[in-house]
Amino acid sequence: MSEVPGVGETAGLGLESVTCHEDLVKLLAERFVRADVSLRELQARADKAGGARLPRTTCADMLAGRRFPKKAVMVAFLRGCRVPDHELPAWERAWERVRVGRLSGRTAGDDHVPPASHDTPPPAAPEPGASASGGWRRRGVSAAAVVVSVVVVAVLGVVVVLRLEGQGEVPGGVPAHVVDPAHVVSDDGRAFPRGGSSRFTVRVSAANTGVRLIRRLDVGVGLQDATVTVNGTPAARWRPLLEDGVYKWRNQIVDVPPKLTAGRRSLTVVNTCVSASGCNEFLYTVEHEVNGVWSIADTVDVGRDHSASEAAHDYRVVGEDWADRQTFAYPPRKDDWNVR
Repeated sequence: MSEVPGVGETAGLGLESVTCHEDLVKLLAERFVRADVSLRELQARADKAGGARLPRTTCADMLAGRRFPKKAVMVAFLRGCRVPDHELPAWERAWERVRVGRLSGRTAGDDHVPPASHDTPPPAAPEPGASASGGWRRRGVSAAAVVVSVVVVAVLGVVVVLRLEGQGEVPGGVPAHVVDPAHVVSDDGRAFPRGGSSRFTVRVSAANTGVRLIRRLDVGVGLQDATVTVNGTPAARWRPLLEDGVYKWRNQIVDVPPKLTAGRRSLTVVNTCVSASGCNEFLYTVEHEVNGVWSIADTVDVGRDHSASEAAHDYRVVGEDWADRQTFAYPPRKDDWNVR
């Protein structure tokens, strides 16, 4: 890629020219890039300063243009990016102009920016690479051999840019790997090593003529291999996928033999990891075929933030060595999101 539309406009934009939300997002993203700091570190700096809090979720939404920030949050972000205090009044004036414009154009209390399309995964939130225990994530990072930072620029709207260290940049300093923000998803999940397993029970129609399992996983940890049993009978296998250190989300699909699902209203699924890399899981979607039509039968949202979903499906994990939230991108082409 040699050119990104809108680079010239971004490069020439100053604070005094800011009159809309999109312009403000561009300059905030530019500061984020210059600061070369993680969202986790920004949050820590804000906490240490003792002013407005700067949760990673809020910060990521602000950079992706999904939320217009409160002034105090923007100032905390800028201070975390080491913007000098004497420059902050100009930023505050820019914020005030944008706020006035937003108030004149729509409801005063509505600071959320609606998504551009409903045909996308859920919105993004916190920082990439967050880890609680560190063991599984350390293996993933060391294998990835790339460092990804999420920033925002304008390309006929707002896009998220993923920068690979050591790779070329287009004119104007904008990284060459550009992703629509709708492809960026935040989700919490769990991981377990070889010999560990997860178990859950899902509902399907007794009239089904086929069932398939769809698992959201982080392929920043490559070559994950796991066996699948349904109601105690070997049913399928999560085949190893090659590592992708840039676009880490995938939806992997396995088909369950119809003889194991016909006439059944519930299925108990056990995934047992057999790979040295360990296995991770964030979301399971169960589809069934009834009268020749495929539809969603059930979903199991895995993670500490989705305890209700786990309890409803009798979810259990054995040997867990990681549980936290990740924010990654799906590949630019939607056709590449789903793999078997």
